[in-house]
Amino acid sequence: MDQKAPSYPASICILRLSAIGDVTHVIPVVLSLQEQIPNVKITWIIGKIEAKLVGDLPGVEFIVFDKKAGRRGYSELRKQMKGRKFDALLHMQVAFRANLAAACIPAKLRIGYDKARSKDLHSLFINRRIKSAPQQHVRDCLASFLEPLGLNAAPPRWQIPLSESDHQFAQVHLAQDRKNLVISPCASHTLRNWTAERYAQLADHAIETHGMNVILVGSPAPFEAEYCASIENSMKHKAHNICGQDTLKQLTALMTHADLVVAPDTGPAHIASAVGTDVLGLFAASNPHRSGPYNSLKWCVNRYPDALRKFTGKTVEEARWGAKAEYEGAMELVTVEEATNTLDRWVASHQG
Repeated sequence: MDQKAPSYPASICILRLSAIGDVTHVIPVVLSLQEQIPNVKITWIIGKIEAKLVGDLPGVEFIVFDKKAGRRGYSELRKQMKGRKFDALLHMQVAFRANLAAACIPAKLRIGYDKARSKDLHSLFINRRIKSAPQQHVRDCLASFLEPLGLNAAPPRWQIPLSESDHQFAQVHLAQDRKNLVISPCASHTLRNWTAERYAQLADHAIETHGMNVILVGSPAPFEAEYCASIENSMKHKAHNICGQDTLKQLTALMTHADLVVAPDTGPAHIASAVGTDVLGLFAASNPHRSGPYNSLKWCVNRYPDALRKFTGKTVEEARWGAKAEYEGAMELVTVEEATNTLDRWVASHQG
């Protein structure tokens, strides 16, 4: 007797609202779903800013949830879900706000995190869990949400749609005759930021030693504009400061065509990794093996073990996986010499 073919869900809702880095890690899940279940209908409930980056992925219905709208946001979501029923919900966010959003989504199978990674009553909103994995990168964790569906975990493959005008924007700011180094200095948590003076020294080294074109990027937020201006003003040489002048798509195009990106634990580092550009990551406040640029872990300066030991007295093995070392002075453990040495190594491996 022929074995019955496995029955896969025909409609899947993904709930991952934020942040930019985590949202880039959901792209492989979408691509893998479309490959493994060719006619699957995918709905992705996503944050407002994040939708500007990935909201035009082919074959996906996007529903934007505005977290700043408060109760009105949940009311709108409930209205949009009226009369719908998904075969499966991939509940990929444990924040309490996301759990409340999950309550608005009608789905038979509700896949969420294993017990160790659950919090904020997450367990009440799911009925099946991903398998436990003690020391896992966030990308691999999100990729594993396909396994409870009887599918293979999503391989690390990305696609971010860009327009011709996005690519044209990038070309305007990139040098054609030398290597382009993009510095994205600001994380959403200021305790993950390196100092402006050290970024300036690294940028000067890139220009003096390797003749690189240095481009400073950031959001229009006043803090980021001030940070980039401070780096620029601390430099001996000239940087190309376009902080606040690009959209997320234009930034993605810029990073696609750049040679190298320098960043702490921040969304643009993950965008760069997703488009195949190497990232010189600066880490002390968080663990790059959990949340670093997935394809560039070998180019990360990693002082996280030292920060953890200095500020908590614990080793990486003793601390909870994912524990932060977000303390005043943690990022100062990353020295300019380590960053310039890593840059030198990267350049040496990309000669010719």
